[in-house]
Order: sequence, then structure tokens, then C-alpha cells
Amino acid sequence: MTASNSAQPELPDFISLLSEAFHGNAFFDYLHYWHIIVYSMIVVALLTLFAYFATRRTSFIPNRLQNAAEVIVGSIDDVVSGILGPAGRKYTPFIGTLFLYILGMNLLGLIPFMKSPTSDWSITLGLSICVFVYVQYTAIRTMGVFGYIDHLAGRPRGVLAFTVILPLTTFMVHLLTEFIKPISLSLRLRSNIWGEDIMLAVLAGFGLKGMPLLFLNTLMALLTAVVQALVFTLLSTIYFALVLTKEE
Repeated sequence: MTASNSAQPELPDFISLLSEAFHGNAFFDYLHYWHIIVYSMIVVALLTLFAYFATRRTSFIPNRLQNAAEVIVGSIDDVVSGILGPAGRKYTPFIGTLFLYILGMNLLGLIPFMKSPTSDWSITLGLSICVFVYVQYTAIRTMGVFGYIDHLAGRPRGVLAFTVILPLTTFMVHLLTEFIKPISLSLRLRSNIWGEDIMLAVLAGFGLKGMPLLFLNTLMALLTAVVQALVFTLLSTIYFALVLTKEE
């Protein structure tokens, strides 16, 4: 077990071990500085390889890898379409990629000498900002600039149209809520994965005495990895649903 500071125990990962073994080496120091990005790119590489081999030789009677890919894609599409409706299928590639990417990063930390990139706020905040930007783009494209402002103001009509304070207050509250969403979304994911990593590191520090608890917490971490990926993507899907027109 290693620790980046006295208050935060961490399980050893291979980049940190290399950095310690070759202390002062510019390359390994640079690698350690960007280690979160390196681990996130490892997940990208694994997902790319999976997609490549699953679609390399598609056939009417799928092999196991193609069948697994079809089940995953079909399940994600069912969830997205169930929330957004049939027209929401065009968002399946984005939301599905988001889910698989987050799930892969969550699970990576459970592999010995690896680290979960989602335990770092820079990764989860970056993902949340991507969702935020796409949702705002979708809202403006769907409703138009003034339509979106009207939406944020609560669509005041009738007597409310002549009341400035209420629409303005509603607009400011909704606008503030839009900016809070990516912060809460990113902190929820980061905090849960970060907490699980710390718990596993603490239990690993107990040696053989902590093995039963370490095993049980590893199973819980597996569940947490899946649940948190689902929560992030489901909330992202709901954010899209809130700005789409009723027809969509």
C-alpha cells in the first residue's frame, strides 16, 4: 500500500511503482504526472479493441463476441429509447459510449496494479462538462435560443407574462440549476469510486487479517462500479429528456 499523503492511503499502481523505482527519471516523472490520463486511455484502447474484434467479421449467426456486443448495444438502446422515446435513439451512441467508458474506468481500479481514473475529479468533471455542453446544444437546437430562455423562465403565459419578478426568478433558479448539474454529477461519481478505492487500500493494509473483508468489499466495489456508471448515464439521459420537445 502506498500513500500520496499521510491522510490518503492508496493501492499501488504500476505507474507509481515505476516512478518510485526510477525516481528522478524525467520520463517516468512525466508519466506519473499524467497517470490518470494514461489509465483512461488504457480503457479507451480496450473498448476500441473490443469493438474492432466484435464487428470485424459480422455474420447472421453471431459468434460469442458479436453476440455480447449486440446484447450490450441493444440493452443500452432499450433504456435510452424507453426514457427519450423512439426519436431519442440518435442519442444512444453518445450515452452508450459514456456508460461503457465510465464502467471500464470504474472497473479498471479493481485490477491489481491499475487505478480507476474516475477516482479523480478532473476526469469526472470533464465527462460532466461534455454532457452539459451537449445538453445545452440540444436544447438550443430543439427550442431555439429564445425558446430555451422561455423554457428556463417556466414558460410564463397569461397574467404571468405581465409579472416580471416571477419569470425572472424562475429563470435565474433554472439557470443556476443547469450549472450545478455537472458539478453534482461529477462529484457523485468521483466520491463513490474514490471512497471505494480508499476502503480497499485500508483493508489491504491489514494484511492476511483483512483478507475476508477485502474480498467482501471488492464484491461491493464491483457493484458500486456498475451502479455508479448507470446513475451517471441515467441522469445524463434525463437531462436530455428535460430539454427535448414533447414530440421527442
